[in-house]
This record gives sequence, structure tokens and C-alpha cells, in this order.
Amino acid sequence: MAGPWRANVAGLRSDESLMWPVLVHTARCLAPVSELVSRIALFADVQNLYYTVRQGYACHFNYAALWAELAAQGEIVEAYAYAIDRGDARQQQFQQILRKLGFEVKLKPYIQRSDGSAKGDWDVGITIDVLDAAPRVDRVVLASGDGDFDLLLQRIRQVNAVQTTVYGVPGLTAQSLIRATDRFCPIEAGLLLRS
Repeated sequence: MAGPWRANVAGLRSDESLMWPVLVHTARCLAPVSELVSRIALFADVQNLYYTVRQGYACHFNYAALWAELAAQGEIVEAYAYAIDRGDARQQQFQQILRKLGFEVKLKPYIQRSDGSAKGDWDVGITIDVLDAAPRVDRVVLASGDGDFDLLLQRIRQVNAVQTTVYGVPGLTAQSLIRATDRFCPIEAGLLLRS
């Protein structure tokens, strides 16, 4: 945090006074909003992003561009990417790229049912992690178009007074999710990886 108010309180840092936390809080509250660093928690629903971006644009989602966009808006203090582990080398390489960007990659095994259908969604895991993170951050960013998260976003906005942002593919993001968030950011050209 930069700005003239910092210079005024910086000299007080050496003072062992019990008033230091109060002064810091007061200075933070009086600082212009543009000087405050927003603490961001990012939750990326990898499967949803993969399928909606492929369906909407016939290409891939650019996680590095998303990271850069959010890092310019605040400090990413937590970042999770939720994926299905099929055990193939290309997926493992992709997961390593996510880790290098700064994501904690959470994996679930791919389960093929006897009837041919597959199971492997992360809705409950994402929900638990968002509920855990919401009290520690200023903003929750969900990269998913899954309408199952609409009640989650409503809840954290009410209980934690946290700002919410959803990144999703236009036309493939649930309207209930768009209505539940403070800000909807459509996934468009700047967030796409074209081959």
C-alpha cells in the first residue's frame, strides 16, 4: 500500500504502543480505495471451464491470462483448481502448469460407472473451500458457469459481506449464477488460448 497516509504512520511502527493496531486499522480505513490491496481467493472449476470454452469457442481457457488479470486487481492469497485425475501424461503436464502459476491443484479420480456414465464433479469440494476462505478475503472469484453455485455465492455475500465475481462463457453460464454474483466477467478473446 502506497500513499501519503503511509508515510504519516510509518514512523509509528517502531513505537511499541498498544495503539499501533488501531492506528493501522484507522489508516487503512481512511486510505483511498484505490490504495487498498484486495485479498482475492480464486476457485477454478477446470472441468466446467474446459467443456464450456470448448463448446463456446472451440479452444482452451487461458489460466495465465486470468491470473494476470486478477493479480492486477489485488493480491491472490488463495487459488485452487479442481480437476479430474484420469492419470494421463497430458493432464499431468497441464496440472503442473497450473501449479507453476500458483494454483493448488485438487484432484478427484475419474470414475466410470458400469452403465457407461462417468462421475467426478467437485461441487461439494468447491463449496466447502469457498465457505472456508470467504471470512479471510475481500473477494471470491469463481471461474465456472455451473448454476449449482448460485446459493453459495448468495450465502457468502450475506454472511461474510465478501464481493463475488464469476468468470463464465456467455450463453453457457447459468443465469441464476449471473444473478447471484456481484460481477459477471464473460470469458472472451483475452482469456482464450487458440491453437
